[in-house]
Amino acid sequence: MLYTNLKHIETAADCARIINENENVMIICGRMGPFSIPVYRIAEDLEPVYKQVKFFDMEFDNPESEIIKSLPEVQGFSGFPVTVYFKQGEVVKATVGLQTKEQVIEILEHEFAEAVNA
Repeated sequence: MLYTNLKHIETAADCARIINENENVMIICGRMGPFSIPVYRIAEDLEPVYKQVKFFDMEFDNPESEIIKSLPEVQGFSGFPVTVYFKQGEVVKATVGLQTKEQVIEILEHEFAEAVNA
């Protein structure tokens, strides 16, 4: 169980549905540990600012998270969290490990067009 204020994805079917039904999606696939928690907190802070993006988390150790971990864009990643950004159902960016708020903002603004001062 991930103890975040983000919406949780528990199944691969839900993950696929969310990606297909929303134009802009950010999914953080991680654990409750020192590398993932800061990324969850950043997403929680940015969620009300980037209303055009749907923010989710998914537990890294859940077998259903294979839908994220098997994406070609994350092959070769070792570590977590794996953060994947989707636009219109397609991966537009994927990162691994700890990210700063500035790095996440840069990706959100670049990939999801609506620049917002956070």
